Amino acid sequence: MGLSLALVAMPGAGKTTVGRLLAKQLHLPFVDADHEIEHRLGTGIKAYFASHGEAAFRDAEQAVIGELATGRPMVLATGGGAVLREANREALHRHCTVVYLRSTPEELFRRLRHDRQRPLLQVDDPLRKLRELYRERDPLYRRVAHFVIETGRPSVQGLASMILMQLELAGRVDPARVPSPVDPGQTPTA
Repeated sequence: MGLSLALVAMPGAGKTTVGRLLAKQLHLPFVDADHEIEHRLGTGIKAYFASHGEAAFRDAEQAVIGELATGRPMVLATGGGAVLREANREALHRHCTVVYLRSTPEELFRRLRHDRQRPLLQVDDPLRKLRELYRERDPLYRRVAHFVIETGRPSVQGLASMILMQLELAGRVDPARVPSPVDPGQTPTA
């Protein structure tokens, strides 16, 4: 079986954007767990949350993550709360190489302040909510992760390169599969 890479992080840390790029560079399929859940539920997460509650959503999420983590090799972007369930943490850690894209609540707030699609952030004080979520989830992300990457200010390409370098150094990816920093069709800049 080949590499399955799972990205965990707070909402807005870049799991989907970075995951798509990593999948392309590693020649693996990309799967966004939230999109897969929406497909199976036949509705959006926000609407499902509103009508069925968080517990029902977490049940659906657990089923999808369990299936995806043990399936074919891929790059998997998980939802921000996927680590809340022990079963998810165990499946991800056991069957995938897990990378935690760590961002501070303040960085996340700057990225998400205009986002109206994330149900947990539709509150009067989203920054306070992000800080609460971070306090609760950061230890769980760290527990499940094989690697922690600080997102800070790097570009998406910079984050993907940092992850690929860590995977290569740890022997989790064949160096021949990792693209060089400059694509053959590009001219290097001085």
